[in-house]
Amino acid sequence: MFHPQHPVLDSVLAGGEAQGYQLTRATNVMNCLCQLDSKAWDLLLVPACLADGSEASDVIALARRQGYNGPIAVLSELSHVSQVSQALQMGATDYLLIPFGHTHLAQLVQRIMQTKQSSSSVVAEAAQSKQLLQLAQRVAQTDASVLINGESGTGKEVLARFIHDASPRAKAPFVAINCAAIPETMIESILFGHTKGAFTGAASAQPGKLEVANGGTLLLDEIAELPLALQTKLLRVLQEKEVERLGSHQKIKLDIRVLAATNQNLEKAVAEGRFRADLYYRLNVFPLCCASLRDRPDDIIPLAEHLLDRHMMPGQASTHFTDSAKQALKAYSWPGNVRELENIIQRALVMSHGCLIRAQDLLLPGQPVVSESVVSTRDVVLTDAVASSTPMPIEHAAPEMQMPELGEVSSEQSPAGVSPSSAGTKKRPNLQKSRKQAEFNTIIETLRRFNGHRSKTAQELGVSTRALRYKLQTMREQGLDVEQMLAS
Repeated sequence: MFHPQHPVLDSVLAGGEAQGYQLTRATNVMNCLCQLDSKAWDLLLVPACLADGSEASDVIALARRQGYNGPIAVLSELSHVSQVSQALQMGATDYLLIPFGHTHLAQLVQRIMQTKQSSSSVVAEAAQSKQLLQLAQRVAQTDASVLINGESGTGKEVLARFIHDASPRAKAPFVAINCAAIPETMIESILFGHTKGAFTGAASAQPGKLEVANGGTLLLDEIAELPLALQTKLLRVLQEKEVERLGSHQKIKLDIRVLAATNQNLEKAVAEGRFRADLYYRLNVFPLCCASLRDRPDDIIPLAEHLLDRHMMPGQASTHFTDSAKQALKAYSWPGNVRELENIIQRALVMSHGCLIRAQDLLLPGQPVVSESVVSTRDVVLTDAVASSTPMPIEHAAPEMQMPELGEVSSEQSPAGVSPSSAGTKKRPNLQKSRKQAEFNTIIETLRRFNGHRSKTAQELGVSTRALRYKLQTMREQGLDVEQMLAS
């Protein structure tokens, strides 16, 4: 720790050793930098303002230049808020406002130490991603409910796991349940559990996800898709912290931390009567928002390299992106966010011809191929074949065309002197792909007509609400931004 003498601060720091950590004080900046080289430090505490007029950001720059890459916390008076803001932009991990107590310093140390252990699977290079993780660190130390919002594929479940791993419940179960992926007839028994004979087919008693998560963390993904009747029952369980299995009146005590995630606007859903307001306020104690990948471009290349390492075959030689491939990744709009990026990386590994991934290996939809070397005819054929089977986001899709009935070919569609059969051999239409595209267009148009109301849309299309949810999930997995398409 490097900080000028301060009576209140000195008393707190003097008692810090009783909290299980050892404090070493530096007398000035030069002494601080010398001690940084002497051993591996877990945390550096620096003042927001120094007597010589320099600030925390200056000390941080010197420490980083010297090779210290550990966490840094700023100790500041309330009047030095601007200096704290600059320090955070320079890479400070957190800050404490003077005066503070032993518990505040102990919580800071614990928060930073647990974050170091749980952040190995989280990539955060963009400034807003780092700020999001800092907020997640703070809320992880409490049992407050967290509502994570963000587009499909932005990493909401990854953030939820980070919160769990950085919390005191890290060694207890982490249970995730996707409310949109379970049939309505089964979700109640899966969530709350059931006794033997509670319903037809219940051959044995089964604990619900709430019981399985007891002592740990429960993630309710796609919470907006939970039926209204179950929202009422879930609210009661969360308030009373006890659950009853289906077919039983025995109450089971619960000790769980609840996280919820959604890609929808829950405030709008509450206003439209599709989501209970009391449950919304119960879950929205601490809101977090995962930004879309296009809004945090500094994360694209680090994420791509992280995913590349994850999907390389065991024993495979180290593979890297060329400069033009990195430029192509940055230039793409990523409607499917990180999930689409992962698909692209896996595809690029298949298409690459060595230890370098080129721009043309990425096969990004709607993006011109950048030639980096001589490409063989075989490569072109393979590229065209894969590109033709790649789901194309709506904004890159060709305009819809009115197709004639099967068996009909107009004179305008067939060149003079060429029979329909011979014309068809030049370019075969992909009927399955056309049907899927038409189905997606019909779903979107119907949702627009009913202002996004899924039950009315399903009734109009003649399918169950469950089937409609599966279709929408399929669209998202293929990189389509359903919410943006509805809004446009």
